Amino acid sequence: MLGALALAFSLGAAPVLATTPPPPSAVLRVGVADGAQPCSYRERGSWSGLAVELWQRVADQERLPYVLVPGNSAASLLEATRRGDLDVAIGCITVSPERLSTTRFSLPFQESGLGVMTRRNQLELGASLLRALVAPDLIRLLLAYVVLISLLSLGVWRVERNGSNPARWEVGRRRAFALIFQVLATGPGTNTVVVSSRGHTLVFLAYLVRIVTASLLVSYVTLNVVRGNQELSNRNLRNLQDLAGQRVAVRPGTVSDELLRRLNATGLEPAIQLRKLDRITQADALLGSGAVDAVMADDIQLDYLLHQLPHKRYGLALRQLNPQSQAFALSPALSDNQVNRINVALGRLKRDGVVTRLRQQAMNKS
Repeated sequence: MLGALALAFSLGAAPVLATTPPPPSAVLRVGVADGAQPCSYRERGSWSGLAVELWQRVADQERLPYVLVPGNSAASLLEATRRGDLDVAIGCITVSPERLSTTRFSLPFQESGLGVMTRRNQLELGASLLRALVAPDLIRLLLAYVVLISLLSLGVWRVERNGSNPARWEVGRRRAFALIFQVLATGPGTNTVVVSSRGHTLVFLAYLVRIVTASLLVSYVTLNVVRGNQELSNRNLRNLQDLAGQRVAVRPGTVSDELLRRLNATGLEPAIQLRKLDRITQADALLGSGAVDAVMADDIQLDYLLHQLPHKRYGLALRQLNPQSQAFALSPALSDNQVNRINVALGRLKRDGVVTRLRQQAMNKS
């Protein structure tokens, strides 16, 4: 009887022991996917990107030995992490409700929404440039410049009565004042309108007004004209339902892919035609050749691509769709101590502004 009970106990305990996750290895297996600029990508044999550098900071601070394991996509990394084949999956992995119910995540390190990039209509591009040139901010800046130079010209007129005495110039009083205004506004010829020390002081002030205004104008043109008002690239695309019947490129297994598939499943007619996007940098070739009508991905990825492209043929028709947190995925086999160390390091790096600096560096990297 005792032998039978012992045998039954051992048979009943076996399934419990089989489902217990194995202890994590001393060297963490960290999965990373290529082609997800600026979060993670392989360049000249080395891994780069915001998520890669952030994980390196975490591992250095907590002295966590690890080895990078390449993966095909974020979806494959998540699946391998759930199975315990990977200890950590790094990248700008969106913590969606569907993933949260099946996957263990670290402390979120940033928030990002989804965007849709399309070709810009050349007529709309010209119209957007014209709107930028007649924007109220630019007009106010130019008016302020004219007013300041006019006041300085009036000051020169008054202080030079006993010097160059512009009121007695042969060209007449009005043309004399116009000449002073032109000289102060443009620069050349200042030695012909002033001779007094106070007059030279006013000329110097006019010089300061010119260089400050010129700097502001250059900044305005760079931000609003050269970049071409990228926010509005397609006025006919106001929501995701407007993508019906269009060919949209997405990376397989991403939140963008899942969202469009769910939208098609609601009975959208005609259905959105999904096209495979292996790397975010392929979006230029696909849109340029007319193979797709739009590209959908994280805002951070599309902003990075627009910043890197030498031309301004594309823009974001939609942005900040479904904003959600992004984090690292963690294996259930990781101990609570290891998870806590990773989260503490991420929290420290966020608090110290390191995450923000890494994001800026990744976005500006050419």
